[in-house]
Amino acid sequence: MTTGDFELTMDELRVVARYAAESAQEVLPVFEEAVPGDPRPRAAVDAAWEFVNGARRTKLQRVTSLDAHRAAKEADTEAACLAARAAGDAAAAAYLHPIAKATQVGHILRAAANAARVAELVAGDDPEAGDKSIEQARQRATPALRDVLSRYPAAPNGKGRVAQLMSALDTSLRMSR
Repeated sequence: MTTGDFELTMDELRVVARYAAESAQEVLPVFEEAVPGDPRPRAAVDAAWEFVNGARRTKLQRVTSLDAHRAAKEADTEAACLAARAAGDAAAAAYLHPIAKATQVGHILRAAANAARVAELVAGDDPEAGDKSIEQARQRATPALRDVLSRYPAAPNGKGRVAQLMSALDTSLRMSR
């Protein structure tokens, strides 16, 4: 059990990690096509799935998350960068903190928002592709994920497109509870 402002069980953390890993898995090929031979984002997604599938959360999730975020910084395209970030976010989701701060919402929803922005970029910077991806992410959200999300304040408003997509997803998930 994880304690803080409220409680999060390991099962709930696995729900969050699954949601993030599903999003990251969708866009991982975008990174791998742009940066062949860099295994860091795939290692982060694999580490997330290990946790989701019942393994203990360990240093593996933290290390692979940081490595994937380093790969994102080195990527030459925005789409590859965001795909690597989604992978890093998936591994980091195992360490969502039970602290009622809006910034924690990123651990739950940022991988999906990054994936939505990747979808836009792959579609020639088409916002409709991002909206479609956000809708798919909304439909994938389980009642357990919505319950965890409801313990946190709304996602912070940001100026960047990923922040806008995350805010839209957050709003839609809270309204559909």
